[in-house]
Amino acid sequence: MILTSEGLFRHFDNRRQLAAYAGLAPSPWQSGSIDREQGVSKSGNPRLRTTMIQLAWLWLRHQPNSALARWFHERVSRNGVRARKSAIVALARKLLIALWKYVASGVVIEGAVIACA
Repeated sequence: MILTSEGLFRHFDNRRQLAAYAGLAPSPWQSGSIDREQGVSKSGNPRLRTTMIQLAWLWLRHQPNSALARWFHERVSRNGVRARKSAIVALARKLLIALWKYVASGVVIEGAVIACA
């Protein structure tokens, strides 16, 4: 599987390390009392980031009743269609973390339907 070949066989202590490795972690900016997020840092594995964004689109198509898909549709409907691009990157990060939790500890993604091939 491509996710394994891109480095997900490594040990990550927490979800922030995983997201940073994939280049899907937020970039904080602080100046005095101002504390903001600048978006995704993109300073990680570009192939893994691209793969996760494509996988997020496929997830929406093939798992429409999952909690992650419902979260995406609710966020896009609230923020408008222009927010789809940033919302899909956020979904890719959430999906990566959910898949990591599934592989590491067996936590099944809420609402995911597994079909026999």
